[in-house]
Amino acid sequence: MSRIAALTPPYAPDIQAQFDRIMRGAPPLTLFRVMAGHDRAWEKFRAGSLLDRGPLSLREREIVIDRTCALSACEYEWGVHVSVFAQGAGLGAEEIRATVLGSADAPCWSSAERALIAAVDAFHHRSTLREGEFAELKTHYDDDQILEIILLCGFYRTVSYLANGLALPLEDKAERFPAG
Repeated sequence: MSRIAALTPPYAPDIQAQFDRIMRGAPPLTLFRVMAGHDRAWEKFRAGSLLDRGPLSLREREIVIDRTCALSACEYEWGVHVSVFAQGAGLGAEEIRATVLGSADAPCWSSAERALIAAVDAFHHRSTLREGEFAELKTHYDDDQILEIILLCGFYRTVSYLANGLALPLEDKAERFPAG
């Protein structure tokens, strides 16, 4: 059970419309139901505007999100993303496992993906990039993509704080972290 109660149906029409838009017909996640019960928090959460695709491919986006959540020990959000997006993003079992247990130089990643994961790791551990890390990222990604990478790291770190801090129960259909 979450430390802050989640909304239960029936939802107010405007909240239901927002859930429908975000979830595309699936039941709303516990995280969304908790946040939507608090107008200011829900507004700020949705104002992040990172629930859309943006300038990264789905695969790149999911690598950033999955790695950020894994580093933040957020099985809740990692599991939701892996179960919903991994197949469409073309992430196989080895790559999914590597988001949690692998290093940036794991052989399953392309050179661009290695730079991406190294950037996520740097933001998680140091909140910045060294010049060489930025230069490597810049060889594969343009400015808009780099800004998106940074924003996704920050947004999903915040999502991880929310899910972990609220002790959200894992979603039934979500994946679980691989055993070490």
